[in-house]
This record gives sequence, structure tokens and C-alpha cells, in this order.
Amino acid sequence: MSAPERFDAENAENLEDVSHFDDQCAQIEKQFAVKAVMQAQTYWNILEKVKGSTLRLTRLDDEIYHHFIKDFPEYDSAGAVAEINEDDMKSPKGKERWRTFMNTYEKTIHDFNFGTLLRTGSKDEYEEKTTIFVPRMQFLAVEIARNKHGLNDWICDKVA
Repeated sequence: MSAPERFDAENAENLEDVSHFDDQCAQIEKQFAVKAVMQAQTYWNILEKVKGSTLRLTRLDDEIYHHFIKDFPEYDSAGAVAEINEDDMKSPKGKERWRTFMNTYEKTIHDFNFGTLLRTGSKDEYEEKTTIFVPRMQFLAVEIARNKHGLNDWICDKVA
């Protein structure tokens, strides 16, 4: 981001009290968290009504799935995508692989990098110990694969 044209850094005033700024940052973080929780609740509510194996999360589900499996062949089975290892995802190597994958969708998937909640296991509900915070493209890749493998169908079956 560039500085405004008329901004004079030499004569700018320092903020004596940063507590107001800290409060604003905390409010923004809370808003992001609320949006992520609402998205998770919405997704769960949909899975309670529609079998995941029949659900499309985006118009690009098939493309995302095939790209995900090509770039992450270790997830090319129901058992592999059922359980997600957060340490692998967030390791330096994992972050680089995921960044390359996700950036492909920067112009095609709205909020592709917005923080979202992902269940670490497909047999789990959204709970503190079974949920991680990931960019939306990671959520989409994993959940599209889980849905294609029928791993989320139990949610709808449980309610029926």
C-alpha cells in the first residue's frame, strides 16, 4: 500500500494513546471470528438438510477437486481426506504448497483467503478441539473432497 500523496511523514503526529487503536483491532478480529462462526454454522445447517455427496459448494467444485488431488496426491482417498493434520498444513513446506494452490483462485473464488473454520476430522462436529482456522480455499478443497467421498453424509443421516 502506498502512502497518500499529501502525507508528510516528517511532520506527522505520533499517537500518544494506542489503546483506541488496539480496541479497533480487537473489534475487527471479533467481527472476523463472528463471520467465520456464522459460516461454519451455515455450512453445518446445510449438511443437516442435504447429503454432502450431492452438495456443490461452488460452481468450480470439480475443477477445485481435481486441482487439489493433483497438487496434494496424499489426499486422493476418503481415508486421507477424512483426517487433516494441522501441523502438516501449517508447516513452512505446507504453507508454500497451499499458497501456490490457493493463489490460483484469487480472481475466481470470492474471499478465497478469508479465514474460515475447518473440522480436522470428517466424523467430528464443529467444536473447539476439532476445529482449526484456515483460509477459505483450504476449507473448500478439503470439504469438496470430503463431500465427493461421501464423508459428510452421516450428518444428514443423523438428523433424518
